[in-house]
Amino acid sequence: MTGRIADPTLWREGTERIAWARQFMPATTALAAELRESGRVHGIRIAVSDVLEPKTATVALLLAEAGADVAVSCVGRDTDDAVAAALVHAGIPTYAHRGATDAEDRDNVLALLDHHPEVIVDDGAATIRLAHTERPGILGSMAGATEQTTSGVRPLRTMEREGALRIPIVAANDARTKSLFDNAHGTGQSVVLAVADLLDQSWAGSDVVVVGFGRVGSGVARHAAALGARVTVSEVDPVAALQAAFAGYAVEPLADAAAHADVLISTTGIAHTVAVEHLERLPEGAAVAVGGGAFQEISLLAALDAGAVETSRRGAVSVLRLANGRSIRVLDDGHCINVSAAEGNPIQVMDLSFGVQLSAVDHLLAGRGTLTPAVHILPRSADDRVAALALGAFGGGLDAVSSAQSDYLTSWRPRDVTP
Repeated sequence: MTGRIADPTLWREGTERIAWARQFMPATTALAAELRESGRVHGIRIAVSDVLEPKTATVALLLAEAGADVAVSCVGRDTDDAVAAALVHAGIPTYAHRGATDAEDRDNVLALLDHHPEVIVDDGAATIRLAHTERPGILGSMAGATEQTTSGVRPLRTMEREGALRIPIVAANDARTKSLFDNAHGTGQSVVLAVADLLDQSWAGSDVVVVGFGRVGSGVARHAAALGARVTVSEVDPVAALQAAFAGYAVEPLADAAAHADVLISTTGIAHTVAVEHLERLPEGAAVAVGGGAFQEISLLAALDAGAVETSRRGAVSVLRLANGRSIRVLDDGHCINVSAAEGNPIQVMDLSFGVQLSAVDHLLAGRGTLTPAVHILPRSADDRVAALALGAFGGGLDAVSSAQSDYLTSWRPRDVTP
């Protein structure tokens, strides 16, 4: 056995589920085949640090089949032990087991980095940042890394501004084929369904407050409304708030919106978005959750410091009695609800996201030695390639720009206007 996993005997179950997922990932499969044919990743050490479920495992296996030397890690709360066992059985070093402590999670990431990866495929940028602080010696030989989340790209841009970033990063999250689909459709759907499943109650007529109206928040609002909820949006950006209003939602400051929330979902990816004073405004029995997610996006540690006490727990739902005497339900301890307490985004959506990740790996390796230590955007041509492959899988076809249209688009001279 290579790596650290919970139970290697689970590999058959994991293998079956990975094979099922692979059937619905045509864009990712096609792009991996192109990498294999080009030889671009042959012999390249690639570290995959992502939610460990069948879709992620498919990517790791496809990279290995394309000739890469792949290793995988994941934090315990986002690990499927059967999938981890399947990867180890397939010969891929894997460092992940459900229920790992924070210290074990950290050790697993360091073990992944000790494979001296040339490329890191990351989710949340924790592995990239740990490489900079704990394993800086590996950075000089790296081609770079990819990051697929908004909350992960944000600190990487800060590192770039401060001169702390030492490798090229491709912000896979910012590709249109990722953010327009994964964030709005995939995360929106999976967050709402995960919350509905945990609460086991009808959303018809419920007051749902969505904090943040970016692509994730707009998707969460739309899916909650589709289930019959009355949606209120809280925003700090006036343009985003206006978009929410134009979409038909009530828009209120969070302190006001929290006072009538049956369910409050934070979607900003920014720590301390939902502060103790917001929690204490919630009605008795209200539920809080995080979609997308950053550590302490809901300030639960601060609430405990202020006198809150957990009074009961059932599965991923805990009851927290606040200092003001009210009790609220906290879903999965404020972790990213759709991956830590559910199975992530739909396969067809993740096919796009992982297709973007593979395109980003290809871009990093093609530009090795020329890309600067900065956050880069995936070239539009690569983004379009992923979309075209996925469109074909949906049975759609593209039109073409005519020569007359092309002339119009490329000419600046005024035209005669005939009345």
